[in-house]
Amino acid sequence: MPFSRLWCVLAIAIACTVAVPVSTDQGTATVRSSPASAGGFDLQRLAALDETIAAATADLKLPGAVVVVGRGDTIVLRKAYGQRAIVPSAEPMTLDTIFDLASLTKVVATTPAVMQLVEEGKIRLTDPVATFIPEFRKYGKDRITVRDLLTHMSGLRPDVDLADNWSGYTTAIDLAIEEVPTAPPGRRFVYSDINFFLLAEIVARVSKQPFNEYVASRIFKPLGMRETTFVPGLAVQKRIAPTEPCRPADPSCAAIAPATPGGPRMLRGVVHDPTSRRMGGVAGHAGLFSTAADLALYCRMLLGGGAIGSTRVLSPLTVARMTSPSTPAGEANVRGLGWDLDSSYSANRGELLPLGSFGHTGFTGTSIWIDPATRTFIVFLSSRLHPDGTGDVTPLRARVATVVASALTGVPADVARQNAFGRQVFESQIPALPAPTPRAVLAGIDVLRADGFSALRNLRVGLLTNHTGRARDGAPTIDLLATAPGVKLVALFSPEHGIRGIVDASVPSSTDEKTGLPIHSLYGATQRPTDEMLAGLDAVVIDLQDIGTRFYTYMTSMAYMMEAAAAKKIKVVVLDRPNPIGGVQIEGPALDAPAVGFTGYLPSMPIRHSLTMGELAKLFNGERAIGADLTVIAMRNWTRDAWFDDTSLGWVNPSPNMRNLYEATLYPGIGAFESTNISVGRGTETPFEHIGAPWIDGPALAAALTARQIPGVRFYPVRFTPTSSQYANTECQGVFIVITDRSVLRPVRVGTEIAAALLKLFPGKLEIDKAARLFGSTDGIARLKAGDDPAAIAASWATAEARWRLLRAKYLLY
Repeated sequence: MPFSRLWCVLAIAIACTVAVPVSTDQGTATVRSSPASAGGFDLQRLAALDETIAAATADLKLPGAVVVVGRGDTIVLRKAYGQRAIVPSAEPMTLDTIFDLASLTKVVATTPAVMQLVEEGKIRLTDPVATFIPEFRKYGKDRITVRDLLTHMSGLRPDVDLADNWSGYTTAIDLAIEEVPTAPPGRRFVYSDINFFLLAEIVARVSKQPFNEYVASRIFKPLGMRETTFVPGLAVQKRIAPTEPCRPADPSCAAIAPATPGGPRMLRGVVHDPTSRRMGGVAGHAGLFSTAADLALYCRMLLGGGAIGSTRVLSPLTVARMTSPSTPAGEANVRGLGWDLDSSYSANRGELLPLGSFGHTGFTGTSIWIDPATRTFIVFLSSRLHPDGTGDVTPLRARVATVVASALTGVPADVARQNAFGRQVFESQIPALPAPTPRAVLAGIDVLRADGFSALRNLRVGLLTNHTGRARDGAPTIDLLATAPGVKLVALFSPEHGIRGIVDASVPSSTDEKTGLPIHSLYGATQRPTDEMLAGLDAVVIDLQDIGTRFYTYMTSMAYMMEAAAAKKIKVVVLDRPNPIGGVQIEGPALDAPAVGFTGYLPSMPIRHSLTMGELAKLFNGERAIGADLTVIAMRNWTRDAWFDDTSLGWVNPSPNMRNLYEATLYPGIGAFESTNISVGRGTETPFEHIGAPWIDGPALAAALTARQIPGVRFYPVRFTPTSSQYANTECQGVFIVITDRSVLRPVRVGTEIAAALLKLFPGKLEIDKAARLFGSTDGIARLKAGDDPAAIAASWATAEARWRLLRAKYLLY
């Protein structure tokens, strides 16, 4: 019987296991039983939880749950609902069921461990992470602090790459060390597991004790949390709620998850989170297993100001500090230290619990929420991923919290009034960061000039450049080298579009009018410099503005020059310039080996490569074993998160149809499909900002793309008539692309979404096979033709993107 059908039958046929309020002697203080009409709750209202949870169970949102509701040290409700397991056979949920807590690990283990070490003066919140993990400081991460990790304001990505089958705790730390921030610390909230497994590593290094041993001895054992642990033993396996089947392709799963007789290989007692699993099950972001009773003890400790009875694990001021706003003023996602206060992840607070309450959720379907004002806590534990990974308890957790809040009695008037009228923005303890100001970036030519051109002294020099080669003050690199003391400029080389960057066709060799020097075209009779062109040169200087996209040909002209110079023992000096679309985001399929050529120099390179020209030169020299005598004159003041408008450099059109940063941002995706029979706006005032064709219905295409809810963009229908290039002097219908958030925009996915929509809406019209050369992936083209979901196609690039991210790491200059 299929999973979903079996689940439905069991959910309806098997009643919930219900427990009335009971006493427990766990911990160091006594929990008082609550009579039916006491405990600060209207128990008739609280009974609505039964119907709420039963409805979600019947709707296949989860197989079952355990819920504990308390007020102070009084447990008002403790119930088990539905099933612990569905497959391969039904197991009723019990109060002592052990759950994979997932991200509750962050606040139940990692956060209190860090705060204990803060109390002891061994860690300061303002300490750079590199104080404890010195190797972490590279790529600008030296500015990331412990507080940035705790508040998810570090700028690190949500997780390390999982596309390749790496394993090992130290490997994960090494991958985090190689991470390049997506934003400066303190600038943007990005919920990141990397933050918390780094915090656990800090705890281990500072305490000189394995993280799991530290939290067991310093937190769980003192509180009487006897069944809270990483990597639970075989003795309790039967009480653990399973999550979902292992993926056969995941060796870390197949190797450690026991086979289930008569059913799939189910994760049971093995952490669901793949990063934690690869780390051996002990990590600061996920991996902890526990029961509702143990978590109730933990909640009581927090409501008790860090103590239960005479047992104290945190000070009252520590609890207050970590549950107070710690994100910068103005940040929409208000977080404490580890804890969620009022963010996009706060649905489990429900509709009625007041601001000032705090909590956290776990991916597997777990949740705790605590309200100091009413001294209420809610523990909700489910294994919503069982049996097939499709369950969803986000709405249910909110409803549970709302029902509990509605049942509260004796709420102080000021608390009730604050909740009704005062849902104000928290007053953060951290001041708002000033708006970013443009950096005074010095390009390579500026640095070379400031150094008196010493790298070229007494050399006969050739210069590969165009109109983009100019200093901050606008002086052309040609003129600067022609007049540089001790430098003999003897030849010029031009790439595609010519020395002035205005030709959209083959470019002949010529003579520079101002200097009288020969201009050897590398986009005419030849794309590679000949021996005659290089005769008599001691060095070749390269100064070109790239656009950050694989098929933009300036990088290939540079690579061909490096190859030719290496063969002639001629030095190569690259004057570096910014990647205008930033040095962080990597996107797109790897270039197929057969597609290698002038529009794609290196196999395995994704479309959006995130490197500067200087870094590309280093990578090409190393990975293709060119052997060039290479010097890169690095920029000053440029950082990887900087876009071109962060640099205060003047924009010069790198090519005739690349007229602004907006177009450069969209180009990786729109340009990837311009070889097909659509117009990408060449011959209009806004190339690469819109697409169209005579056979397209613009409103229909705009509606289809809008319905896809693609992050970072919107679309509206347009009509335009190109004056040149594809469909010259013919009216086209199509869509204009509006960038709404470039930080989340994935332009290659946008191009893929447009291609997929055209194939679906206008069958037989789009000549998609013509995109193979620039898109670079025959598999991607085949999947588009097969009608695959473009989001799934984009997700399939993860392995190539991860491999490129690791490959490029050793060549990064910034």
